[in-house]
Amino acid sequence: MIRKLPSGKYRLYSRKKDPKTGKRRNLGTFSSREKALKHEKEIQFFKRHR
Repeated sequence: MIRKLPSGKYRLYSRKKDPKTGKRRNLGTFSSREKALKHEKEIQFFKRHR
């Protein structure tokens, strides 16, 4: 999940909420939406790669 911050940067959040806090985990802040999308793809690949 990618959100645009007031600063103009983009932050990547986890898809599921953290059961302890009830909020989404911050997975990094990026200067462009393309960079955030690329990192999200890398994360999904890593999670499913064996």
